[in-house]
Amino acid sequence: MNEQIIARHWLAIIAPKAAPALATSTVLILARIWNADGAEHSIGNAALMTVLALAAGAAGTFASVGFAGDRVIAGTAFATSGALAFAGVAGYSDGLSLPLLLWVLATAVAYGLAARYWRTDRRERLAHERHTSGRREEHAHVERVEALRAGAQIESARAGAAYAEQLATALLTRAALPGYDPAALSRAGLPELPAAEITKEDAA
Repeated sequence: MNEQIIARHWLAIIAPKAAPALATSTVLILARIWNADGAEHSIGNAALMTVLALAAGAAGTFASVGFAGDRVIAGTAFATSGALAFAGVAGYSDGLSLPLLLWVLATAVAYGLAARYWRTDRRERLAHERHTSGRREEHAHVERVEALRAGAQIESARAGAAYAEQLATALLTRAALPGYDPAALSRAGLPELPAAEITKEDAA
């Protein structure tokens, strides 16, 4: 079986690994821009981000409980809550020490959650590759068996044709012998010669 080989671009390989760091860095940069535009020590802005973070956390809690809980929605809501809380603190505080500390913690948590997803995705991909390889080997075995069976049938048909040709040649040769009288054989009640005797007669 010929399979198309697709080489992945290096950006497609690096992008998923860099996504958590890019996300937290983007939040930090936007929060510091917001800080420079007047969010520093603004009680109203801090209260707004707190309310939004709590609302997103509550949405994630409601989405994760019960039989109809959706893990994707819950994870998205919790990630949004964390991002809002991080942005609120980074935008409200003065200086970079606390925002950078929160950025490091948020990046570590993001990579911890992403690593779990990457392991699950890798296990599923390996299981799919093993299943595909097993199916491919099974189909190849069936094809080899069918090829051998077809070859055996062809050889059997060739042997039958060769036998029929040899038998016809032997009968013609016997009929051409001097003194051969098929009517006399019929009157005497003699059976037809089997294949072994025909071979001996041809050899004589």
